[in-house]
Amino acid sequence: MVKQKLVDLLKQAAVKAQESGKLPSLSLPDVVVEHPQKPEHGDYASSLPLKLARSTGLSPLAIASSIAEFIAPTPEIAHVAAAPPGFINFTLKSDWLTQQVSYILSAADSYGNIDMGQGSRVQIEFVSVNPTGPLHVGHGRGAILGSALANVLTAAGFSVEKEYYINDAGSQIDAFGRSLYARYQQSLGTPAEMPSEGYFGNYMVELAKELIAEEGDRFLALPEPEATSQLKQIGLKKIMSQIKSDLELLGVSFDNWFSERSLYDNGGFKKAMSPLHQGGYLVEKESATWFVSTALGEDKDNVVVRSDGSPTYFAADIAYHYNKFVERKFDQVINIWGADHQGHVSRMKAVVGALGINPERLKIIISQMVTLRRGGEPVRISKRSGELIILREVVEEVGADACRFFFLARSADSQMDFDLELAKRESADNPVYYVQYAYARIASILRLARQRQIDYHDGDVAKLSSEPELTLIRKMLLLPEVVESIAHMLEPHHLAYYAQELATVFHSFYKQCRVISEEDEVMTKARLKLVVAARLVLAKTLHLMGMTVPERM
Repeated sequence: MVKQKLVDLLKQAAVKAQESGKLPSLSLPDVVVEHPQKPEHGDYASSLPLKLARSTGLSPLAIASSIAEFIAPTPEIAHVAAAPPGFINFTLKSDWLTQQVSYILSAADSYGNIDMGQGSRVQIEFVSVNPTGPLHVGHGRGAILGSALANVLTAAGFSVEKEYYINDAGSQIDAFGRSLYARYQQSLGTPAEMPSEGYFGNYMVELAKELIAEEGDRFLALPEPEATSQLKQIGLKKIMSQIKSDLELLGVSFDNWFSERSLYDNGGFKKAMSPLHQGGYLVEKESATWFVSTALGEDKDNVVVRSDGSPTYFAADIAYHYNKFVERKFDQVINIWGADHQGHVSRMKAVVGALGINPERLKIIISQMVTLRRGGEPVRISKRSGELIILREVVEEVGADACRFFFLARSADSQMDFDLELAKRESADNPVYYVQYAYARIASILRLARQRQIDYHDGDVAKLSSEPELTLIRKMLLLPEVVESIAHMLEPHHLAYYAQELATVFHSFYKQCRVISEEDEVMTKARLKLVVAARLVLAKTLHLMGMTVPERM
């Protein structure tokens, strides 16, 4: 990438300036290269002189001039300038820019891929909803964040495994079983009281009726504990099947479905507790076993095993992360959790450290709430059930592409509004339509070229010298940088921003530059090459987002 090359050039030039005596010898701060907000300031800029001014006491502009003097010429750079108050600006050569069209075409589908990860193993665990009910809209946001992030990390050279953690053990699952048994009895005309901690959603009534249609009333003849246990297992399988189906509808898949129950059945829980015992991080008090979180900077200790001998959800999380890091040996683990898990982040980091694992290897992304709107008015009630809106309803109404784009349109730590009417609108106001229409427009241009039997493969990209053409090339060259930034910051919402920017620049190019012209065959071929390259970049961006590329709209 050009950006990294400029960073290297700046470091080398700063060292040469120090060796020449123009700058004092001291350790260089991190060298950052960014894109100026104003085009007249060039393609890239660095504030390194401003950082050095703080430690040297020299004028930032003088430092900028000294460093710029030692920047070696390269095929990419047309101009280097020191600019007030202390920036070094870089302008790329136009002929180098045009040659990048050929590079993009040769790279094809691999364009945008980088080798940042070098095969490092990363596990992303996301969604992981308790199998006690259907997915709602908030779960959909976490699903898309995880799915898109996995795509980007793969493109960045990481070996990625996507995992769904099935919470199929614990008190909530037991409450699910008792709730289902009560609804089963009620649906067969047998009086039964719902447990106070039960699941009262209408979907439980529908599930009970489905089981009656398939199994009849045979569970009434069984002792209550046995009937509850069997119904629980059948019900969990059905809920999980529905969850998988809803995720597939959204285009979300997993490499592994990990059972919480397996941690206890396979001895994983005991293995994870052993190093905590040995390290003195577990204590017995109040008839329970506690993790001494306060010894690691937490405000309070946390119960691991209750006084009745049952493990807490925190205990399961400990065993699960021991399994991830120690047994399966992932280099990095990324958890995407809902907003209600915010308070669990610090204690999870603490216990990972207590297990002898660098807490920096665990990254936790908190996905904030989603508010559904219809034309500006909040939507809270399901049309089907009169309860909370499930994810499937939204996907069926607006489509998977709209869901994926809108869920990615804001950073995970921001609450978001999802306007259902806007998501269905076929106009430039709808960013999904706007971006996909750019691809459809490209497809239309290329169909016309095929109809006219224009062979553009010998087109001369050096002819692409107008500002709209060069602006489009500049924007296309940013994709590898976007991939690198997302992989580093774990912020996949930048894909949505980039997709809109790329579409905007392409639409502008299309309006200003006639692509297929009977009067100018040379320019037609050159611009067709540019358009094909734009198609590759836009398609790669949409695929990273998990969206489709429509040939017609």
